[in-house]
Amino acid sequence: MEYKFKFDEKEYILGEDNLEYFANDENEELEGIDGEKILELLSNSDEVEFQNAYYESCCSNCKAGKEEKKKVFDFLEFYFYAYGKNNKFITSSIDNEYDKKSFTRLNRERIVDKSYLVTVIVCKNCGTYSIEIEEFEL
Repeated sequence: MEYKFKFDEKEYILGEDNLEYFANDENEELEGIDGEKILELLSNSDEVEFQNAYYESCCSNCKAGKEEKKKVFDFLEFYFYAYGKNNKFITSSIDNEYDKKSFTRLNRERIVDKSYLVTVIVCKNCGTYSIEIEEFEL
């Protein structure tokens, strides 16, 4: 599975080969979701829009900006919410399956009981990316 997108006329391809790391919440890991599932969710959504992001650490793959001694490094970032029940993935905020219902509504309907923030971070220079999932407590 690959996910392709364009940003500032440059095409980025996210796939298994350029995934630097996948970090799932260390305290309350969300089961049933991995890099492939994230790419599938991105591919099936019309709501994905990456934006500029700046980090204090450079890309560990290409080290872009390190030679120039930059203080911040250029990345692209997109985030969305993943919803689970009993620590198992059910749906997400970019999934059409539940008609864009909010976490609160899905929770009231007893479909989900936890919310997680999923962040996809892409190096603007080389396209290496990472995925981080953290429990989002309301």
